[in-house]
Amino acid sequence: MKDMKELILPDGPRYAEDHEWAQIDGDVATIGVSDYAQDQLGDITYVELPAVGDIYKKGEEFGTLESTKAVSEVFMPISGEVVEVNEALGESPGLVNTDPYGEGWLVKVKMDDPSELDSLMAADEYGAMLEGGE
Repeated sequence: MKDMKELILPDGPRYAEDHEWAQIDGDVATIGVSDYAQDQLGDITYVELPAVGDIYKKGEEFGTLESTKAVSEVFMPISGEVVEVNEALGESPGLVNTDPYGEGWLVKVKMDDPSELDSLMAADEYGAMLEGGE
């Protein structure tokens, strides 16, 4: 497990309490899990993701990450329609471990309500939440 100082927390994405992140580009959000989440899970061996066209409300489970330690659900940080799925994770689920904010992204979603982003945390707020042990 990484020490808090070793965790990568880029400033661009917004973070959910469940450890997902959303990086916004126009009306599309790229969604993944934080460095903290992948570190807690350990080596990810399988990723189950939704289909393009699936619609989710904020907070709904949209997939699972299986690791050598556990199976963990991932939750949608914003409402919207899945417009792209990271197909590379089918063959290389470990990308979530090695590059959680880059090649290890999970899905891209066309947002229904961009104001939902206001409920997500900036990197410094998310870091403070992690340090608080939540």
